[in-house]
Amino acid sequence: MIKRVSQQIVFYVLLITVWQCVFYFGTSVFGWWKPYAFPNPIGVWQSLLTLLRQNILFAAVFFSLRRALIGFLLSVVIGLIVGILLSRLKVLTAAFKPIILGIQSLPAVCWVPFAILWFGLTENSIIFVVIIGSTFSISIAVESAIRNVNPLYIKAAKTMGAKGAALYFHVVLPAGLPALITGLKQGWSFAWRALMAAEVMSATIGLGQTLMMGRDLADINRVMLIILIIILIGILVEKFVFSIAEERILKRVGL
Repeated sequence: MIKRVSQQIVFYVLLITVWQCVFYFGTSVFGWWKPYAFPNPIGVWQSLLTLLRQNILFAAVFFSLRRALIGFLLSVVIGLIVGILLSRLKVLTAAFKPIILGIQSLPAVCWVPFAILWFGLTENSIIFVVIIGSTFSISIAVESAIRNVNPLYIKAAKTMGAKGAALYFHVVLPAGLPALITGLKQGWSFAWRALMAAEVMSATIGLGQTLMMGRDLADINRVMLIILIIILIGILVEKFVFSIAEERILKRVGL
């Protein structure tokens, strides 16, 4: 464990060193680009300290995570309902699944004009884009997880008298949990990307708005800092939420 952590630290130190060298030689030695047009580790660190002193960074992270969590939880509820309906009603599946797949492939930023026209430049418009950006992915994942459950489980449960909602919530959904967790992880990634697409179009505080502020100020280091923070949050959520949940569920079902 210690050896692996040490190797990772050495790797990232070398990566940052190479990055700083590329910046130095590209700007000061060869003149390939202007210093304000290429980010560098020292400048990114200075931008981090500036945003911390101004109490902007923590507020932006808090508001973005709150919107993402609200939108994602609502997407899970809606996605579960739609996914269960798709798995039960073949007529509904034949009619609406192609539409859902088409909508799922639509970039979330396409929904931003609708959100602004319907809700204005408000918190609700951002959450709407998050919901619409991840709900359909989750519903398809739920439908797929249910359809791939071993039929023997369902037959055995029906033999013992399980039916209706009890069959779904006590047999089908637990059996499909490994695939469902994978779908929820994908849904979260869609929700997180949709959130950034909505926030860059909004004036409310958040990581997306802070990113656009860096663009307006022509501060490439601030832009790079926010991009790195967005990536870092995505990695942490995947590692400490979904990966842990997935590992525990797989152990529980003997995989």
